[in-house]
Amino acid sequence: MTNNNVPHPSFFEAFKFWLKLGFISFGGPAGQIAIMHEELVEKKRWISNGRFLNALNYCMLLPGPEAQQLTIYIGWLLHKIPGGIVAGSLFVIPSMFILFALSYIYAQFGNVFLVESFFNGLKASVMAIVFAALIKIGKKSLKNSLLTSIAALSFIAIFFLKIPFPVIIIAAGIIGIAGSIISPDKFQTTKSKDLQGLDDEGYVVICEDESDTNECHIYPSTAQSIGVMVAFVLLWVIPITILYILSAQKVFYTEALFFTKAAFMTFGGAYSVLAYIAQAGVEQYAWLTRPQMMDGLGLAETTPGPLIMVVQFVGFMAGWNYHGDFSPLFGAFIGSLTATYFTFLPCFMFILLGAPYIEKFRDNQKLGSALSGITAAVVGVILNLAVWFGMYVIFPQTGGFNWFAVILGILSFVAMQWLKMGMIKVIAISGVAGIIWNLF
Repeated sequence: MTNNNVPHPSFFEAFKFWLKLGFISFGGPAGQIAIMHEELVEKKRWISNGRFLNALNYCMLLPGPEAQQLTIYIGWLLHKIPGGIVAGSLFVIPSMFILFALSYIYAQFGNVFLVESFFNGLKASVMAIVFAALIKIGKKSLKNSLLTSIAALSFIAIFFLKIPFPVIIIAAGIIGIAGSIISPDKFQTTKSKDLQGLDDEGYVVICEDESDTNECHIYPSTAQSIGVMVAFVLLWVIPITILYILSAQKVFYTEALFFTKAAFMTFGGAYSVLAYIAQAGVEQYAWLTRPQMMDGLGLAETTPGPLIMVVQFVGFMAGWNYHGDFSPLFGAFIGSLTATYFTFLPCFMFILLGAPYIEKFRDNQKLGSALSGITAAVVGVILNLAVWFGMYVIFPQTGGFNWFAVILGILSFVAMQWLKMGMIKVIAISGVAGIIWNLF
């Protein structure tokens, strides 16, 4: 390592950033990944582009919200297990409070016009952030025409052909392994640098001596893996036992079981499981009505945090409607907390258990080639998310064409790309513009 590396951030510095991220992580997974890449790779340089994409590749393979898992991974890289827990928790906690308040206003009064107006403007700037980050990630990942072709095929496969996400990733990995034999130079464009540690030059040094696996926390430890598993089991068994004993009409215990199952089924991100959650919540358990489910999805899309936070709204309505001996508000509080806790708890296990093995084999040549192919495919998947989000903003469910969002999105893109205006300022201005537009 050369001496131009960025100083390692203190735990408190990282805490402040993760807290801020919890309040600005708009736009679903595409927007959240874009914001993290901009802040952590481009500006703060706390993690190199190679490590960022390596972590993202792994998170994309897991069930659950990939953006939240990415924060756990990076927090763990920087400050071990406590860092991962803090990063992953703060990614969700701000949206919990915001969504709970909005859910109460919705359930009690049925109107959140002003808030929705602010977030309608904000969506346009998030759309610009997503496409700006996509350009940056694409430039750094797609080093040749073959990798660009993999990205294009990935986008076509998931957007037009609706091929399941895991199938695309597995196919890209197989292509990468085959490519390491047939044409290794096409799939190892950066690995020769990585093997010398130069991939992290100019960034925070994760471990002073990564060759010493006894001193560096990023490599596997049998004792640590057992500890993580035991902690996960206890953190699941104890709360679910309490809910079984105390739960009014057993609705909260049923929630805990359902959202635990959902957490292990959400391959491909939140978009792939929303229909499953909606159908179960509306038809199987009757926790809420179909119109309420659609309104809840709208609230989740306009608040920070992962889109899968819609589970909190489902839990809120379950507790509100089936509160038993509790008041509706307290029932809604327990329902919200139950849905959120059991949805996100497995995410911490997946990362804290698996990330050390991903880091251990980061410089393996064949695995590196496979990850090069997967990284290219992930670029295509992010493009799919960006287009999906863009279409949702430009062509709202109410019908018509949202000229306001298009113009504001273009202005936001220009402001960030060429005028170098700060992302937070652009987001704030866009939100205010949304309120003004909807009022007048």
